[in-house]
Amino acid sequence: MENLVIIPTYNEKENIEKIISAVFNLNTEFHVLIVDDNSPDGTATIVKRLQNEHKEKLHILERAGKLGLGTAYLAGFEWALNHNYDYIVEMDADFSHDPNDLPRLINGCVEQNADVAIGSRYISGVNVVNWPMGRVLMSYFASKYVRMVTRMKIQDTTAGFVCYSSKVLRCIDLDNIKMKGYAFQIEMKFTAWKLGFKIIEVPIIFTDRKEGASKMSGGIFSEAVWGVIKMKIDSFFKKYKCKDEQ
Repeated sequence: MENLVIIPTYNEKENIEKIISAVFNLNTEFHVLIVDDNSPDGTATIVKRLQNEHKEKLHILERAGKLGLGTAYLAGFEWALNHNYDYIVEMDADFSHDPNDLPRLINGCVEQNADVAIGSRYISGVNVVNWPMGRVLMSYFASKYVRMVTRMKIQDTTAGFVCYSSKVLRCIDLDNIKMKGYAFQIEMKFTAWKLGFKIIEVPIIFTDRKEGASKMSGGIFSEAVWGVIKMKIDSFFKKYKCKDEQ
């Protein structure tokens, strides 16, 4: 069983070496793919140096500029499928997602025969550390809003710490995933749900970044609010079938 962690980066020089080391020090074996959007701070240079120490396990995709979180993951998914990984995990570079939870996500899929395992902040209460109360409330009610619009039975619909089995990513027509920012996470879950895949939530504790700058912006929330409504309306006129069956 081959496991890959995809970590998108833009100006993460403070975190990148530590997060890579943390993943490789786990008892469960993971490979890592960094998708770097031409970080001016030299993040990619650090990764290339580390590749000498982690041959065959550490990989990098370099892109021309800051093209959006969603497109970074889509590029990573295509790379993962071309290299025949079995389980592919999305994870932030800033330790807001605890690398120690990676085996739990994989085990969630394997032991519960699930296709998608979500590292969930809200499945067992509100498990967020170091966020201002305003941001906690915004995130929590954003997930409730998405549940209300989509009718998905998922508590953390906006989560960005997610394990996909390769069969899910092969089934989804990745070229038709429209959202580019954080709402990409919602569209991926919604599409997997509509295709009938089994989705589970694994409780995690989310800790806000200690180093580096947040990439959150007002435009991201605007995309989520209006994008979710459009996605739901479009779903009424769309037949959800695996890519190979279309």
